[in-house]
Amino acid sequence: MTFQLSEKKGLEERFFLLRKARRLVIKVGSAVLTGSDGLHRETMASLVSETAALKKRGIEVILVSSGAVADGRRIIGERAMAPGLKEKQAAAAVGQSGLMRVYEDLFGQHELKVAQLLLTHNDFAGRERYLNVRNTILTLLEWGVTPIINENDTVSVSELRFGDNDNLAAQVTNLIEADIFVCLTDVEGLFTGNPARNKDAVKVLTVAKIDRKVEAMAGNVNSAMGSGGMRSKIRAAKMVSARGGCSFIGPGRSPGVLSRLFAGEAVGTFFFPESNRLGSRKHWIAYTLRPKGFLVLDQGACRALVKNNRSLLPAGIKEVRDRFGVGDPVQCLDEGGNAIAAGLVNYRSRDLEKIMGRRTDEIETILGFRDSDEVIHRDNLVLL
Repeated sequence: MTFQLSEKKGLEERFFLLRKARRLVIKVGSAVLTGSDGLHRETMASLVSETAALKKRGIEVILVSSGAVADGRRIIGERAMAPGLKEKQAAAAVGQSGLMRVYEDLFGQHELKVAQLLLTHNDFAGRERYLNVRNTILTLLEWGVTPIINENDTVSVSELRFGDNDNLAAQVTNLIEADIFVCLTDVEGLFTGNPARNKDAVKVLTVAKIDRKVEAMAGNVNSAMGSGGMRSKIRAAKMVSARGGCSFIGPGRSPGVLSRLFAGEAVGTFFFPESNRLGSRKHWIAYTLRPKGFLVLDQGACRALVKNNRSLLPAGIKEVRDRFGVGDPVQCLDEGGNAIAAGLVNYRSRDLEKIMGRRTDEIETILGFRDSDEVIHRDNLVLL
C-alpha cells in the first residue's frame, strides 16, 4: 500500500527519527489510566518509571494526562455519574487533585518534580496567551520539571474545549516544537481492517502520509473508554505531521511500551512528518483557530487558491455564512461543501455580502471604502 513503507525500511527510518528525538509529548488516555476502581496506579507507576528513564537520557518529556473525571466519579460515587456538564465538571474538580497527588508521589520516587497546567482552547486561540503558555512550558523544562497538562474540565464549555486530549496533546506538541507525539491508548495501533471481524486485518507499523485511505481506517478500531477514539488520534497525528513532527499510537498498558518503542521494536503505529512543513503561524491558522464563518467559492476561485497559490478575491465568492469581523478566521468551501482553505478575512461578513461576486475595482464604489483588494491575502491563507 502506498501510504506505508515496507516493514524493514519503516522500522529503520522510525528508529533513526527516535534516536534523534530530544523532546516528546506523551498523551495517556482514560482507558489506560483508569479502571472500575479509579486510577490504575500500577500502570501509572510504569509510565512514570519509563518517563524517568527517558529524562535520564537527556530527553525532555511533557505529559498530557486524562483520568481526573473518572477518578472524581469513583470518589464521589453515584451522584457524579449523571451525564450532565455540571456533574462532569465537578467530578473533574474532585479527581484532578488526586490525579496530581499520585503523579507527584510517583515522580518523587525518582527524585523528579512535576508541575500542573490546566488549559482551555482560549489559551491557544489568542497569540499572546499562546506564547505565554509556550514560555511557561519551556521554562519548566529548563528547570528539569515535568509539565503535566490536562484540559481545564472544571470551567470548559463547548466553545472553550479542545474536544479531547488527543487534540490538546497535538496542539502542545506543535506549540513547543516537540519531535514526537506519543499517544498511549488501549489499542495496539492502526489496522487495515477490523481485527475482531476480519482475520486478514493487519497492524500498520508505519504511515508515510496520512491520506483519506488512512483516515478511513480509523473506523476499524474502537477504544473502550475516553472521548477520542481512533479517528481523533489520526486527526491529531495529521496535525503534528503538518508541522514537521512524528507521531506514535500504541498500547499504553503493554509492559515497557516506551522502552520497546525507543529500542526499535515493531510496536504500535508510527506516523512520519510531512515533507512540506507548515510554518508556525500558518499552522496556527489552519489547526488552532476555529472558524467564525464560511465562504462558499466558485470553481474558478477554488482553482486559483489550490492550483495557483493566489489570494482570495471577492469575485469568486458565491455565499457568505455566519457572522464575523475583520481579522476573524474563516473557512473556504467549494460548492460541494468541502473545506479547501482556512484564513484570516479582511472584511466583515455584512460587507462581504455586498461585494461577493464583484470585481476588486468595484469595492470602494459599493462600500464607500476599500481596505484591501483581497478578501483573504495568500499570506494569511492555508490550504486544507
